Amino acid sequence: MTEPTRLFHNPRCSKSRQTLELLTARGIEPEIIRYLETPPTEQELAHILDALGYEPRELMRTKEKEYKDLGLDNPDLNRDQLIAAMTANPKLIERPIVLANGKVAVGRPPENVLSIL
Repeated sequence: MTEPTRLFHNPRCSKSRQTLELLTARGIEPEIIRYLETPPTEQELAHILDALGYEPRELMRTKEKEYKDLGLDNPDLNRDQLIAAMTANPKLIERPIVLANGKVAVGRPPENVLSIL
């Protein structure tokens, strides 16, 4: 049995809504995770980063006020510290993120997710 397609979603984000529309238009009803209310665990986020081949800052919204306020631009912060900051402040996590077929894609642009379906 395959894992359900999961969407880390923010309904206020146009890219996130477009990604959801793209999935449903293809007959995929993803498990929707409103990550601002239910953020990924540090382990889930580490898995997502590994699957993407990203370092934490590549999946961070570095223009958010919290990024500067929390000193996350400090180059001395390690991967675990950055992941912890992202899970504690999920607004910093880039969205949307789709997990499907054992792969992960960021829907920026939304069509990026087609490669993992």
